[in-house]
Amino acid sequence: MSEHGDSIVPFNPAELRSGEPACKTDINVLRVDLRKEKSNKEELKDIKKPHDGSKLLQDELNKDAKLSPYQPRPPSLPKPVGLGMEGKNISFDEKLRGRRLRNSQESLTDPGETGSSTDSLKDAASVNGQGLASGRPLDLPPMETPPFMMRTGSFSENDESPREDFDPNKERMKPSRIILSPLQLTGTYPPLDNSAASASLRTTNRIDRDCLDYSVVGRRGRSVRLQRNLSDSGLLDTMVSDNASVHSMKSTYSVLNPIRPRDVRNRSFLEGSVLGSGALLGAEELDRYFPERRLGIYVATWNMQGEKGLPYNLDDLLLPTDTDFAQDVYVIGVQEGCPDRREWEIRLQETLGPYYVMLYAAAHGVLYLTIFVRRDLIWFCSEVEHATVTTRIISQIKTKGAVGIGFTFFGTSFLFITSHFTSGDSKVYERILDYNKIIEALALPRNLPDTNPYRSTTCDVTTRFDEVFWFGDFNFRLNKARGEVEAILNKGVGADMSPLLQHDQLLKEMKEGSIFKGFQEASIHFPPTYKYDIGCDVYDTTTKQRTPSYTDRILYRNRQVDDIKVIKYTSCSSIKTSDHRPVIGMFQVKLRPGRDNIPLGAGQFDRSLYLEGIRRRITRELKKREAAMKNQNNSTVCTIS
Repeated sequence: MSEHGDSIVPFNPAELRSGEPACKTDINVLRVDLRKEKSNKEELKDIKKPHDGSKLLQDELNKDAKLSPYQPRPPSLPKPVGLGMEGKNISFDEKLRGRRLRNSQESLTDPGETGSSTDSLKDAASVNGQGLASGRPLDLPPMETPPFMMRTGSFSENDESPREDFDPNKERMKPSRIILSPLQLTGTYPPLDNSAASASLRTTNRIDRDCLDYSVVGRRGRSVRLQRNLSDSGLLDTMVSDNASVHSMKSTYSVLNPIRPRDVRNRSFLEGSVLGSGALLGAEELDRYFPERRLGIYVATWNMQGEKGLPYNLDDLLLPTDTDFAQDVYVIGVQEGCPDRREWEIRLQETLGPYYVMLYAAAHGVLYLTIFVRRDLIWFCSEVEHATVTTRIISQIKTKGAVGIGFTFFGTSFLFITSHFTSGDSKVYERILDYNKIIEALALPRNLPDTNPYRSTTCDVTTRFDEVFWFGDFNFRLNKARGEVEAILNKGVGADMSPLLQHDQLLKEMKEGSIFKGFQEASIHFPPTYKYDIGCDVYDTTTKQRTPSYTDRILYRNRQVDDIKVIKYTSCSSIKTSDHRPVIGMFQVKLRPGRDNIPLGAGQFDRSLYLEGIRRRITRELKKREAAMKNQNNSTVCTIS
């Protein structure tokens, strides 16, 4: 190139010897300049036709013959190695390079190839580098699959459209490169199970499906922190929420339903419908906490014989190990209780722990009745009422009688009565009188509305509540001699106690309809709970030789058929501080939605009792840890030499 931009062609002596003019190269360059734009257009059109193999090859060969070696060239299109002799001679190196690239392409496109494609790519890159360094066009392998040809095109959209100011000296084509095809899945993912609860769980241990997507959507750190904060006894698994709760949780990280200002302005709890939208005790709220509308109730009765010393551990009484789940409500009735009633209640709170609060407690002399509920269910309890009745002629001696507690949970009213009837083997009539006096004199309910007044009677308190549990020391005996009863027990009948129950006074009177009308009792599969020697499993060895009997019982009554389902009914044989063995029962009770005219208890419970019970529980756990650490420090490792 000269100073004025003229092209300088080097002198070639070979051309003079052959007799051809030395300016032939200039003429060829002019011809190429005139037809350059046209050939580029045809070349671009031919690239868009990958299936026309023979025509594509011929056009490529003609183009190579026309282009000057001093002009920049775009990379040549793939052409078959075997057909390269038709247009021009192909050297041995070019054939070798074509075979290498063809092998690499086959290894990339062959689905049955098991070897790695890394080496093939390295060979292709090395060949590409040699072609560019030498200034010669790169001869790619023949195109066998049209999709691969389309993926390896190096022309942009701007290059495909013809332009008037196109300058082949300034325009440079980018070298082509091989682009791997995207990987395809060989199979489908297995289906995921969105269920978060098994069929064996209780109704309160289930989670609504609407809450499942939130645990995996959004910021993972916040969702994990939410689950960790609500991991108190699997609290997140026990919540059942609706769509509104999900939206509220996504926005404010709360599982409570969002409250609109207009609802706060207009809502009133004095009146409401059972099916009313947003009613606190209505169907929507009930289904949120109890989808199957079943409440778990634990009932225990025990004649403590007035002992001052309480058992060291009440876990066997309230938390037996053969049950899967703790219940929602715990009701404990005691006859001849310990002198310190407050100490007894603290021990109950210490055993149940922080998951439960004492809803109410009442006493009549040495008769104690205590009710604990789960702390997150206390808001759905109404005000609690209690009443007492004495059956003694001298009312100052409050050892015989009854104490009852009534309240409403959602729309179902409950009545719990614990009583101590007249003792004596032959005083059946006196016990029937005690029963009749209690059902007539127990003044309940007072302020609570009757959920079904059409089925209530004024002479029987048990007809004024939906679900009634009556338990205690009824003192009904077995009409059988001591020796005959022991002979039946020694036969090893196991769980079959029907030979003894045939002589039970209570079952006989219930069949005749003279006592506990409308009540039922679960099947008895445990030995008599009265009368034992303290601290052992031997029946009375004193001079009185009292006959073993089923004096401690739990009976129930419901307004609607099959409202109460018995889960367990047995005795606690591990507590031996009294001459009576405690009797426990577990029940599932059907719930119904309530109206907003029920006076609510506003979440009241005995806070001081709760704090004292938890403090003692913590102290006990710390002492256990200290004792365990001392045992570890005092232990030695024996070595044998």
